Amino acid sequence: MIRPFCVILTGLLAISSLSGTLPAQAQVIRSGSPHCPGVALTFDLCPVKNGSGIDEALLDYLITHRIPSTLFLSGKWITQHEEAVSRLMKPEWFEIGTHGQTHAHLPLYDAQKQRTEIWGPVAHLKAHHARQATLFRPPYGEFDDVTVQVVKALGLRFIQWDIASGDPDPHLSAEQILNHVTGRLKPGSIVVFHANGKGKHTRDVIERLTRDVLPRRHLTPMTVSELLNCKGEAP
Repeated sequence: MIRPFCVILTGLLAISSLSGTLPAQAQVIRSGSPHCPGVALTFDLCPVKNGSGIDEALLDYLITHRIPSTLFLSGKWITQHEEAVSRLMKPEWFEIGTHGQTHAHLPLYDAQKQRTEIWGPVAHLKAHHARQATLFRPPYGEFDDVTVQVVKALGLRFIQWDIASGDPDPHLSAEQILNHVTGRLKPGSIVVFHANGKGKHTRDVIERLTRDVLPRRHLTPMTVSELLNCKGEAP
């Protein structure tokens, strides 16, 4: 079974993600146009209890090979890796989004506390790195109607995914992760991986995906914003 996030999901995800009304849910972006010949490779950078908290080999590969990627940084992770954040701001093919302040379960909070959690890293990036981040992904993928409305009020775009790679699951091999992603991949897909060191095989999977799978499918890596603006015709 694929376990997609920094921490294994609880039943709260199913409850919270189904509790919204249709208009609120319609504001949550899970993929791009099925007519776009591209996919968005996204990487969550959430805090970890043990380890360095950063997958240097993976990030070096993305930088060296100029792979368009969208990175979702949590506020706590940012304050622990300020030097790395400055480095990640430099490649023009990297897009920076945010992932909440403390990687909290947002549906457990009221609107004001959700706003604080969501806005924290956005404000920090603007104040300390002169970067205006406009994309938001909720920790654990959990949200409710309040989350959606707060994100909208803050002027952010709510980004989820249609493919969870499962890369933090220590029981999955690189081959299993690659097969899982490949089997679900389609034009316009948004795929979630992790760049915080929790994915044992993430670099290997990304190399094989970008070197072999995507070219074979005539698909191009794009940032989330590029994907959402893409109007091209898929093969």
